[in-house]
Amino acid sequence: MAAPDRRLESSESHRTLIVVVAVAAAVVVAIFIGFLMWASAGSGEGEPTLQGALRAGSPEFDKNKTNIVLDEPEAFEAKRALGDLTMTLRTTVRNLTGKTINGLEVYGAVVDYEGKPIKQRTVVVVPTRQAELAPNKTMLVQMMLEGMSETDARANIKMEVTGFKFKE
Repeated sequence: MAAPDRRLESSESHRTLIVVVAVAAAVVVAIFIGFLMWASAGSGEGEPTLQGALRAGSPEFDKNKTNIVLDEPEAFEAKRALGDLTMTLRTTVRNLTGKTINGLEVYGAVVDYEGKPIKQRTVVVVPTRQAELAPNKTMLVQMMLEGMSETDARANIKMEVTGFKFKE
C-alpha cells in the first residue's frame, strides 16, 4: 500500500510544479506584452530629426515653405487586436521650389476639438524613404500613429512641413 501513496504524492508534486511553471511563464509573457505596449505608447517622442535643416523662423524657410505644398491629408483608421486604434495619415508633397530637396521632415497629428494633439509624430521622409525630391515632382508621404482609444475625441488630422534641406 505504500507504493500507491508515493505515486500519488509524486503525481501531485508534478502537477504542482507544472502549474507553478505555467503561472510563471504567464507572468513573464504579460510583463513582456506590457513593456511592448509601454514602448509603443511613447513612439511619438525621441524620433530622429533632420540635421542641418531649415526650420520655422529662418527667412529661407519662410520663403520656400509656400512652394513645398502638401495636398489635403487623408486618414485611415484601423483597430488592432490589442484593442487600440491606429491611424495612417497620408498626403502628397509637391516640390515647386525649383530646387532639389535632399532632406524633408513632415509632422503629422490627430487633434481633438480644441486643436490639441492626441497623437503626433514627425518623420524624415527624404532621404530615408526616397533619396531626393526633384523640382516639380511629387511623392507620397505616409505615417502611422498608434495607441489611440475609441474614446479619444479625434476631430481632425494635420500634416505640415517642419524642416527641409536643398541639394547644393
